[in-house]
Order: sequence, then structure tokens, then C-alpha cells
Amino acid sequence: MKDFIYADNAATTRISDSVLAEMLPYLKENYGNASSLYQIGRNSHQAIEKARKTVAELIGASPVEIFFTSGGSEADNWALKGVMRKSAASGKKHMITTAIEHHAVLHSAKALENEGFEVTYLPVDELGRVSAQDVKEAIRSDTALVSVMYANNEIGTIQPVREIGAVCKDAGVLFHTDAVQAAGILPIDVKADNIDMMAISAHKFHGPKGVGALYCKKGLFPEALVDGGAQERGHRAGTENVAGIIGMAKAFSEACAEMKEKAEKLSAMRDEVQEGLLKIHDSRLNGDPENRLPGNLNISFSGVDGQSLLFDLDLQGLAASSGSACASGSVDPSHVLMAIGIPYEMAHGSLRISLGKYNKKEEAGRIIKIVSEVVLRLRGEA
Repeated sequence: MKDFIYADNAATTRISDSVLAEMLPYLKENYGNASSLYQIGRNSHQAIEKARKTVAELIGASPVEIFFTSGGSEADNWALKGVMRKSAASGKKHMITTAIEHHAVLHSAKALENEGFEVTYLPVDELGRVSAQDVKEAIRSDTALVSVMYANNEIGTIQPVREIGAVCKDAGVLFHTDAVQAAGILPIDVKADNIDMMAISAHKFHGPKGVGALYCKKGLFPEALVDGGAQERGHRAGTENVAGIIGMAKAFSEACAEMKEKAEKLSAMRDEVQEGLLKIHDSRLNGDPENRLPGNLNISFSGVDGQSLLFDLDLQGLAASSGSACASGSVDPSHVLMAIGIPYEMAHGSLRISLGKYNKKEEAGRIIKIVSEVVLRLRGEA
């Protein structure tokens, strides 16, 4: 579409040309099953191990600590359910998380509660932050796991992961973080950040959909979530998505190499759009104004219905979101915005703009113009 602006990179990103080129040989020539012994199978296996090494090095891990999955949701499910079910044998059936996690974590936690586990959902402050002290005070003798996301997918707030990890380490409790929004955007060192398990997903940093990874600290093996063959060293069954894994490693490598330059560009664009949109009366910024993802902007407008806003923006050539793509079919306000104390009516009129590397600087002014005109029209003021 001519003049179309894509501003929903937190939902998914366009695959980069170089990533697609890297994947193609494993869809056409080297298409062998990585578990097979003939040459094209061995080629696939070797490529996967090379990709595993690349992903590991970029987060300060070793290759044996990387397990490829179908995406971030599977990685989160595996980490939470796998650890808690395994820890039940030792009497540790308590888990801690926050009220603003992605639904992959929240729904996994609810599923565990249905199995008889106990979950503490920590509140966050008005900026969407949970403190390490809150985590420390919530840890009990039967706590097996703490799960706190690295950065929020809706409001962009970055959590004090390193401090929370240190609290967990001191208490002898495992620490998992959903880093799906942070990987490739923020520098991550799993050892320095005291992370035991971490989920990432390729399509958030210009890689393919349907592939992700779970980092598990060496020696830590959650109970298997997917049973079947002996893939992923016997811990995650299923024929490997060879091309996807290759693409993920390439995309992650590119994203980490471009990180500093991209963050500067996106922060400047975000701030320009923010300044323009906050000139609309009865609007407010949601989340931490300082400690947040560089391309994330979440603003609420009173007197506006979020779904109507998105439909009208789409008609004007702007693709944005009202929050998490996983909850886009819901008519209820975002659980994240409600958790940080945004009034119900205001939360209904929220808009998430998430910028990526393919956004151009000149698009900032057009975004401001389109959103401003649509908001005023929906209010009957234009």
C-alpha cells in the first residue's frame, strides 16, 4: 500500500532480506531432516549447531544452554510448567510472577494453579515496575521459581532484572525472564543478569515467525513439555525447523550489531511522536517515561474507543495496536494498563505505537498528523 506506515513492531517485524537469503538454501537445497545420517541431513544438523553457538554467544551463554522452540510462548510454557512440575517432588509448589506479564506466562501460571500449585502475582507501581525488594519479600521456603519479564510488551517498561536475579540467586530460587520484547533491542548477559531461564522469539527482531529459544542454565532441565523424538538433546521433541533456526541466528546477530544505532534512531522518533501526541488534550503517557524500550510508545486518549481508533488509523494507512497482539480480539481494557492504575475509560482509548528499524524519520510527523486527526474526529471535534 502506498504511503502505508507500519508501527506495530512489538507485535511482529518484517523479515530482513539478508535473513530470508540465509534461510532459502535450507528450504530448497539443504532441506534434509537434521536427525538423518545422509549428507543433506548432516548439513542441516551442522547449521543448527552453528546457529546455536551464535545465539548463545550473543547472550553470554554456552551452546549447550540453548534449546530451540516454536517461539516465545512455548519457551515460557516450558520454563514455568517444566520447572514447577519437576519441583513438586521436593515439596516446592509456589511460584512468583507479576500482574503485567505476557499471557504466555499468566495463562501458564493459571494452568499451574489448576494443578494445585500456588502463584503470587506481584503488583507493579504506576510506571509498571516491580521492585527487587517486593520479590524478596514474596519468596517463601516453598518457592521454586520467580518469573518477571525483561521489558513489557505493551508499555515498554524495563524491569530491574539484574537485581531481581540477584535476589533469587541469594535465596536459592530459580529466575526466569520473558525477554521476547528485549532480545535484540537491549543488551542481555544471562550470567551478569543472574538469569536461569530466558525466552526469546525470532519474529520480534526481523527473523521468521514460528521459531524461538529457551535459555536454560547449564544443568537445569525443566520437565519436557513436548514428548516424542530425541531432538534438542532429548529435551524437546519435534523435527527441527532448520530454516527458521538459521534465520533466527542471522536476525539476532544483525539486531545485536545494530543495537546502539537503532536505539538512538528509535528513541528520537518515539520522543518526537510522543511530544506531538501529548499535545492532544486529555491524553496521557502510559509506562515509564525514561526506563523503557526505545521504540515503544503507549498513550491513552479519553473519549475514544480503542477499536474504533485502530480501524480508523488503518483506513488512513497507519498500522498500530491497542496493546498486545495476543489479546487483540478482547473488548476488555489491557490488563497491563489496569494494573498500573489507568482509569477504565482511559484504558479503553489506548494506542501502542512500536517503531522498528524500517521506520523512516519522516514518518514521525505523519504519525502525529494521522493520529491527531482521527482522535479529534472520533471525539466529534474535527
